[in-house]
Amino acid sequence: MSTEFTWLGHATWLVKTGRHAILVDPFLDDSPTATVKAADVSADFILVSHGHADHVADAAAIAKRTGALVISNYEICNWLAAQGVKHTSAHNLGGGSEQAFGRVKLTIAHHSSQLPDGGNGGNPSGFLLSLTGGPRVYFACDTGLFYDMKLIGAGGVDVAVLPIGDLFTMGPGDALEAVKLVNPRHVLPSHFNTWPPIHQDAAAWCARVKAETTATPHLLKPGESWAL
Repeated sequence: MSTEFTWLGHATWLVKTGRHAILVDPFLDDSPTATVKAADVSADFILVSHGHADHVADAAAIAKRTGALVISNYEICNWLAAQGVKHTSAHNLGGGSEQAFGRVKLTIAHHSSQLPDGGNGGNPSGFLLSLTGGPRVYFACDTGLFYDMKLIGAGGVDVAVLPIGDLFTMGPGDALEAVKLVNPRHVLPSHFNTWPPIHQDAAAWCARVKAETTATPHLLKPGESWAL
């Protein structure tokens, strides 16, 4: 059974396993590049990496409408529960759990995590997904480069989703080094071209990935999908 990855713009991704839909960092209604609105998206699970509005903005609305289980850190789960989200699963860095789609583990991320209302958003994270009968997927989410990415990739990563926008996350050069550390089979760029300050030539980055690493890059436009 194939696994489908749809880029919904900025850092928002929809992963469909055939039986489950996993939404990562929902930011749609206020995103200048999203091709759909929050009301149009269905999900069984929502993963929230940190508290910034461009990652958590639509999580509560989608979770309440769909009944999706939100997986995030303790602080964000509490914040969403206070907004009426009924199903949350609080984790912390390095911890994981078995879910209906497989296993999810929170990885470290070098970033910040203040919530839109100024509250404490806890520790930012990435996600390592081991999908049942499917690929092993690493969402780095918002982070700078760190050498422990090599440990994340040590168990084998089929697909890595990496930010390349610079300014707030890794830029293209550091993201290329991240590919070398994680050593995935496939890589998808994320968190770029939403606003001018994070504009990047993603095609040029993909060309470097193809030339300088063993990974196969896949460049999507917002709304486009790729399946493995």
